[in-house]
Amino acid sequence: MLRTIITQGDPVLNKVSHPVTKFDQKLWDLLDDMRETLTQSNGVGLAAPQVGILRRVVLVINANDEVLELINPTIIHTEGEQEGLEGCLSVPGKWGNVKRPMKVRVRAQDRNGQWFEVEDEELTARCFCHELDHLDGHLFSELADRLYTSEELDAMMAEEE
Repeated sequence: MLRTIITQGDPVLNKVSHPVTKFDQKLWDLLDDMRETLTQSNGVGLAAPQVGILRRVVLVINANDEVLELINPTIIHTEGEQEGLEGCLSVPGKWGNVKRPMKVRVRAQDRNGQWFEVEDEELTARCFCHELDHLDGHLFSELADRLYTSEELDAMMAEEE
């Protein structure tokens, strides 16, 4: 089932999410709904608060097009630094430059409650950080020095060509 993506201005996006304690059908339905919503929206990540659920649940699509389900995720290691444009399904039509680690290792639980670790770099590392920020009530726009519209981005890209 497609879920509605909440946009900036809704107070739920500024709240801290609660840990998942029950690994049951309700969680599995949420994960399946989030996967369908993420696929339909052409995003690379989605956090439960973005669909109005204050639980520590995140989906990230990695470079191999695999959907990673991260429940109760925490970043346990970072390396390096990268800076690049980010956008967000909850901040439609706006992008900003954000500094993030180049490589990130996350510890999380799967849909059955089993702990695992996953490490990735570049866009996926950026996505881990971006989505986990949502779980603590933060948006990428807080980290960007300014936000650009689609038109401004198009103009910047045209100048670089």
